[in-house]
Amino acid sequence: MSSPRSAGYRSVFAVPEFRAVFAAHVLSMLGEVLGEIALSVLVYRLTGSPLLSALSLALGLLPYALGGILLSGVADRFPTRRVLVGCDLVCATAAAGLVVPGMPVGALLALRCVLAAVAPVFTGTRAATLTDILGTGDRYVLGRSVIRLVSQSAQLAGFGIGGLLLLAVSPHGVLAVTTVTFLASATVLRLGTRTRPARAAAGRLLGDSLAATRRLLADRRIRSLLIFAWVPPMFVVVGEALLTPLVAGAHGSPAWLGLLMCGMPIGAVLGETLAGALLGPRGRARLMAPAALWAAVPSLAYAFGPPLWVCLGCQLATGLAITYSLGLDQRFLAAVPESLRGSALTLLTAGQMTAQGLAMTAAGAAADVLPVPTVIAAGGVLGVLLLPFVLWQVRLADRAGADPRVPLAGHA
Repeated sequence: MSSPRSAGYRSVFAVPEFRAVFAAHVLSMLGEVLGEIALSVLVYRLTGSPLLSALSLALGLLPYALGGILLSGVADRFPTRRVLVGCDLVCATAAAGLVVPGMPVGALLALRCVLAAVAPVFTGTRAATLTDILGTGDRYVLGRSVIRLVSQSAQLAGFGIGGLLLLAVSPHGVLAVTTVTFLASATVLRLGTRTRPARAAAGRLLGDSLAATRRLLADRRIRSLLIFAWVPPMFVVVGEALLTPLVAGAHGSPAWLGLLMCGMPIGAVLGETLAGALLGPRGRARLMAPAALWAAVPSLAYAFGPPLWVCLGCQLATGLAITYSLGLDQRFLAAVPESLRGSALTLLTAGQMTAQGLAMTAAGAAADVLPVPTVIAAGGVLGVLLLPFVLWQVRLADRAGADPRVPLAGHA
């Protein structure tokens, strides 16, 4: 029997509501990246502390766990459009607070935590909304792919735009632009999407969020897929987290640092675009396992102390591993009950970001006592050993009762 054909990216953009979600995502992602750069510069100018400047970036990842676990029920307990618009307005308010002159550094970092805690709720709710807009089939998978592509592209564009803006205006001015982008995103979502009822009955938010998390983690299939979603990105970001000391140790120029920082996002955009456009659902499912296993392999090359141009190739190759998400999305959606869909997608996103934050922190700590190439290569070795075990757990859970409509990666 022939493999089902891909719906294609064009069919996704043919849906008016998705175009609104896409436009809002472009606005909010650009604003978020601009805000991260501006806040980091502002904190450094106020304190002269590299640690506090770096902390302003790390706080964009670590509170994800808190928001993802304690607030995951929001995605299912309230109408989705109201949640999305509300999250954007909260972010706009927090960003506006960052613009206030004379704000203490502690308050700036606290407002950064607010932005980070809201992010998984917004992301999970938007992902669940895509099932209402695009259905639960191939168009949903491609819609999620487009959202990821925007996120990667926004990093590339945001770094460049942010640098140019900071040459012309103060960090406060750039943060004001961030505020406007969040307000614009809220307006687009309010006018461009339909109102829909909540997926689950109202209840106690904290209790329901914790109960949903327990239910999701108690299900063997869902738990194995969550872990599979969280682990590969940990090894993708190890090299990325250490690019600055890597370039400094190789006596490279700032231009090399910029090139290397762009390597992984470019690889991710290229790989996911090709996989989404050229492969059907079954082909993407088969790609899931080898792509995830590939996440750690390029890092092994750092054991040989390669020149920077080889490191750039390693970053590009590492980015290709992100294509495993295409196969994972369709499996995860099939495994999760509709009433828990928003909570599940919020938890998935929160876990991914938290795992990446922990991996970056661990890599940085190790690089304080070991050579940077050694740390990156050691991360590759750990990934090569750990990822097959994680995949094996997914296979065991699949045999115990996975949805037969969605083939496990590597199985026909």
